Amino acid sequence: MSRQTEWLTQETGGLAQPDPQHMMRPGALMLSSLPPLSLYIHLPWCLRKCPYCDFNSHAAPEHLSDALQQQYVQALMADLESVLPLVWGRTVHTIFMGGGTPSLFDPKWVDALLAGVRARLDVAPGAEVTLEANPGTFEKDRFKAFAAAGVTRLSVGVQSFNDEALQTLGRVHTAEQADAALVEARQAFQTFNLDLMYALPGQSLEACQRDLAQAQSHEPPHLSIYHLTVEPNTYFAKYPPQLPDEDLAFDMMDAIVAGNQAAGLSRYETSAFAKPGHRCQHNLNYWQFGDYIGIGAGAHSKLSFAHRITRQVRLRDPARYMQAALAGRPLSSHEDIARSDLAFEFMFNATRLLDGFALQDFNDRTGLPISQIEASLQKAEDKGLIQRDWQRVVPTQLGVNFLSDLQSIFLPEG
Repeated sequence: MSRQTEWLTQETGGLAQPDPQHMMRPGALMLSSLPPLSLYIHLPWCLRKCPYCDFNSHAAPEHLSDALQQQYVQALMADLESVLPLVWGRTVHTIFMGGGTPSLFDPKWVDALLAGVRARLDVAPGAEVTLEANPGTFEKDRFKAFAAAGVTRLSVGVQSFNDEALQTLGRVHTAEQADAALVEARQAFQTFNLDLMYALPGQSLEACQRDLAQAQSHEPPHLSIYHLTVEPNTYFAKYPPQLPDEDLAFDMMDAIVAGNQAAGLSRYETSAFAKPGHRCQHNLNYWQFGDYIGIGAGAHSKLSFAHRITRQVRLRDPARYMQAALAGRPLSSHEDIARSDLAFEFMFNATRLLDGFALQDFNDRTGLPISQIEASLQKAEDKGLIQRDWQRVVPTQLGVNFLSDLQSIFLPEG
């Protein structure tokens, strides 16, 4: 270890990746095969922090300099190289660049980043490559430059087409800029996602429907719609806004489902609607309890081995993360998922899917027998929250509407 690396290790306190042989030792599980693998890349900077956001995002320096972008990409590559021994021989099927606001990065650094990933990992031909973008953080033809860099799918964070609502949400763009961004997205990408929020402060049912109609006017192949919730450690948690009541929020979601169905957008996950052939494969891998490498400040990973399933978390602060990643110690934590927690973790994800999951997938992805959740499945069925046969479990409409109640049935006892 060099003096510089030794200093960086002491300064950051980051953890190195575990030895691959250690991960292959006997354990409590017996997985017959490994699930699909995805790559998540966290780009942590935004123009400013939104009052509802609990993600690991940070207000960018006044100018996100070329040198800082280069340094961060170098740290990402060092981080990726450190995890490679744990995923040798595995193919990456999807890549997702989230944040933060990844579209703040210059397309040349997105190009360099994706080239570096492909040089180090076996990326499947035609892999879905998503980049999150916000209106107001692009100039003309910027989206085309991202497409030329290898991005195949754009996710545009609109949230609302109402200027007053956007101001309340702390967004940096206007409704006019949102429309302009979506016009460019349609021109540059065959598939793109549009993010909306509902149950906003002071929002009426009619205002929600106007937002949906404006979103649909852009004919998005994929639409994600999220209920605004007040998360801990956010500005809204400290200064709570007046939100629509539960009954009104249910009416909004009913209108959203009906309106999307009429527009040819089928609901396939609690918050996601898509036209045929445009479901988000990266997010589906999460919901189906697949594996993912997470690189970047605060990124999370889930990695499966023959006898264990592990979670990793990277250091959150971007400066500390960059120092630690370059020193080969990017982790803040690494631990096996307890056998007693696996059933809930699988069900927490799988119950979000409207077409449910195959019982065989539970065994394949967790290494546990289906008997592990039989009593909970029966309880959920008795409450009318699921339907099942000998092959599949599917949430009912009641289970979709009261998802947290369904999920809580599978919490480990004690």
